[in-house]
Amino acid sequence: MLSIPGKPGRTCDGWSRRELMRIGGLSLLGVSLPDVLRMEAKAAPARVESKIQPRAKQVVMIFLQGGPSHIDIWDPKPEAPANIRGEFKAIKTKVDGIQVSETMPMLADVMDKVTLIRSMSYTPSGLFNHTAAMYQMMTGWPPDKVSPSGQLEPPSPRDFPHMGCHIANMLPPEGPMLPFVEMPRPLQESNVIGKGGAAGFLGKAHDPYRLYQDPNKTVRLDDLSLRSEVSPERFKDRFELLKGINGSMKELDKAVSSYALNEYYEKAYDLVLSGKARDAFDLAKEKDATRDRYGRHTFGQSLLMSRRLIEAGTRFVQVNWPSVANGNPEVDAWDTHAANFGPLKNIHCPKLDRGLSAFLTDMDDRGLLKDTLVVVTGEFGRSPKLGVSTSGNVNSPDGRDHWPYCYTAIVAGGGTKRGVQYGASDAQASSPADKPVHPVDLVATVYYSLGIEPRMEVLNDLKQPRALVEGSPVLGLFS
Repeated sequence: MLSIPGKPGRTCDGWSRRELMRIGGLSLLGVSLPDVLRMEAKAAPARVESKIQPRAKQVVMIFLQGGPSHIDIWDPKPEAPANIRGEFKAIKTKVDGIQVSETMPMLADVMDKVTLIRSMSYTPSGLFNHTAAMYQMMTGWPPDKVSPSGQLEPPSPRDFPHMGCHIANMLPPEGPMLPFVEMPRPLQESNVIGKGGAAGFLGKAHDPYRLYQDPNKTVRLDDLSLRSEVSPERFKDRFELLKGINGSMKELDKAVSSYALNEYYEKAYDLVLSGKARDAFDLAKEKDATRDRYGRHTFGQSLLMSRRLIEAGTRFVQVNWPSVANGNPEVDAWDTHAANFGPLKNIHCPKLDRGLSAFLTDMDDRGLLKDTLVVVTGEFGRSPKLGVSTSGNVNSPDGRDHWPYCYTAIVAGGGTKRGVQYGASDAQASSPADKPVHPVDLVATVYYSLGIEPRMEVLNDLKQPRALVEGSPVLGLFS
């Protein structure tokens, strides 16, 4: 629900009601205090009973927005014709019988920690461009408003919520910590920004905390800090004064119950005063060797920050690949229509390989994989055959187009199996040969891992009952 501007290490004095509200960034939403409080009153955690035994307590979603080429990264086909197998060779991994592309040597050494799902697949409605695919992957629901270009309408309060918003609502963190953090940039294709990345009909109070900054640079954290000239004791006194003033304001009493009012201020107060969130974002507390291991780039440092957030108690962290979905592949985008092999070899895969292998090793060494489900996926893969058009785009002879019919995802931790492959693609990596997994099934699996019934009913913006997700959890992923 928030963005973090400002500078690090600051504190505040003279808190007004407006300034206190800014602690949570809610003033950025353009709503009045009574509106905010009404949202908070409606946003009480939807705790539900479930017969599902939770395997995980937290989730890290590593979203490679843009559609990485599965055949050139996770699912090489060395025996396929040259115009399919491409330029890269297959290499062995730590798991007998599983190979990956030569672009991922470090990941090959940690393959014993993950399950490789090589049978992700779906058939889209209409043109399959990025925005529609991302919306489905984040919410577990197919898009209902697709333009002729295949893109969606801008984000709407009527959208289905991102799974992280539902999870943060149902399973709020223990203690003063941010429930759902998204970084380092929003989901985006062209001018459609943030579709599928918000709380939708749950309300803005459940939007993720958005850190749209580069963790490889200095991160500004004014909203999570107290000014140095204000002691915690003085801040506490001002907090008690604000509570007293608010209690005497009849219009606020009408807007929200005293419980919700106190609850909101107490959360904001505890979050700032505890310093847990601020410290979690402070990568200066890490050793240089650790930061180097993750890679001194936006993606690597975002993964390191996500590990720190998990340690601090954040329930759901999403790391988006730091490039727009249809960006320039020569810069940092997976959308390799015009050029596939050069950018993968020289730019994208080295960052992905170093960052992801370091993250998985670090999480495992610290015992965090036991209670954390890690999901690594894009919105689709790339066409097995080079130089063809599958989505209406123009592709160069060495480019690959969008391909939702078969691609690869990785899961790790949270009770999932280690060192195995789930499902398989055919000889050309064009369709599943075994155990197809739809994106909505992967979303259902995330809910299931946390002990949440995927098909439990929630009310949409029209108060109509809808399932969290209509997919089925992939039980074969779990030990």
